[in-house]
Amino acid sequence: MKRLLLAGFCTIAFAAAAHAAGFTPPPESAIPQGPFGDSVRRGEAIFTDTQKNAHGFTGNVLTCENCHLDRGRKADSAPMWAAWVIYPQFRSKNGKINSMAMRIQGCFQFSINGKAPPLDSALLTDLQSYFFWLATGAPTGKKMPGQGFPELPKAAKTPDAHRGALAYQAHCALCHGDKGEGRVSQGKMVFPPLWGAQSYNKGAGMYRVNTAAAFIRANMPYSQGGSLDAQTAWDLAAYINSQPRPADPRKAKK
Repeated sequence: MKRLLLAGFCTIAFAAAAHAAGFTPPPESAIPQGPFGDSVRRGEAIFTDTQKNAHGFTGNVLTCENCHLDRGRKADSAPMWAAWVIYPQFRSKNGKINSMAMRIQGCFQFSINGKAPPLDSALLTDLQSYFFWLATGAPTGKKMPGQGFPELPKAAKTPDAHRGALAYQAHCALCHGDKGEGRVSQGKMVFPPLWGAQSYNKGAGMYRVNTAAAFIRANMPYSQGGSLDAQTAWDLAAYINSQPRPADPRKAKK
């Protein structure tokens, strides 16, 4: 009982803090005990080790956390607490009002290059429990600072894959490999592949050069976000997305 009261107090405290300052999701110590807390923990595990915990629905070695850094918590890296509060919403990508569950299905199809988990699956329920909990205290229906990736100004020069290749070797290859294959340590992928069979497919949001450039500028190199100028981010995105990767599954079916 004492644990439950403490967890409840922490949740309320963080909800109040969210309104007083920039939003901060609650710490893991505030995850409640009981069935809901168990679902939140499973959702976080799926998010951070997608291959292991979403077996049967993945088609590459990426995790949700590769695009949504720090377990979906990091502002300006499409944090899940900011995404949760703006769904359902219309998406031009499929011309429908999408629930959060439908949005996650799309991530599995395109970013994870796998297949969509059923809408009534425990997997989708657990991921939504995790996102709901991260958004504790966030205002529903409002665009929050830190949502998505910061929009970049238009490139001063047309994004160029050749310049991007040079920048890639200087800033990215150490972690992601000379050929974009990623880095493995002790049998575990520690830096994701940026192209090739084990990366996102051509239907993924990150395949759009403007989206990839915005992510790179805000977050890369890892832990040094903002250190690259905007033009370099545009050029890197052009280079990375010019490399081979799986086809958009929507086009493959035609």
